[in-house]
Amino acid sequence: MPHYRRESEHGGLVAGVDEAGRGPLAGPVVAAAVLFAGTPSRRLAALLDDSKKLSAEARDAAYAALLATPGVAIAVAAASVREIERLNILHASMLAMSRAVSRLGRAPELVLVDGNRCPPGLTCPSVAVIGGDAECLSIAAASIVAKVTRDRIMRRLAVRFPAYGWDRNAGYGTATHRDALRTNGATRHHRSAFGTVRQLTLLLEAA
Repeated sequence: MPHYRRESEHGGLVAGVDEAGRGPLAGPVVAAAVLFAGTPSRRLAALLDDSKKLSAEARDAAYAALLATPGVAIAVAAASVREIERLNILHASMLAMSRAVSRLGRAPELVLVDGNRCPPGLTCPSVAVIGGDAECLSIAAASIVAKVTRDRIMRRLAVRFPAYGWDRNAGYGTATHRDALRTNGATRHHRSAFGTVRQLTLLLEAA
């Protein structure tokens, strides 16, 4: 389970940062930054974990609890499909994380970033933590906020583009999504630079 030791050891304002949506075939990549004013309560901490380990219901409950907790600063940002195609998914993810940190209501003294690299351009020191969403409470919280936010974006897009099943697959390359690409082609929300999207679109054009 994630803990608050890294944040406490620093002794100042520490923000955790994570992203959601690097792997899907469609939709933006979304990042969140979360900063606790003090050690989270046991009740809140018990709700937090790597978002991938939680059910949708558990993520929603944790997200609601974070929003309702005084002293928790939360910021969300995204990089668009166009930016993903221009920069590539890695650099677009870094951009989204940097934007999220810049939108926090208070400036952190340290940023803990999930993964093996930190986004450039941060105005404070940062540390990359591999597997950070399973280790640091602030990163776990950010992973939940990013995942819940992105899933809601994809559910809204699914209303306009129902064939792709985005309300169920969040834009990942499930069988339903791939079949819809073969049949209907790509939308403007698809990442056309991704090999799977490009290949399936070419198959439709060749048919």
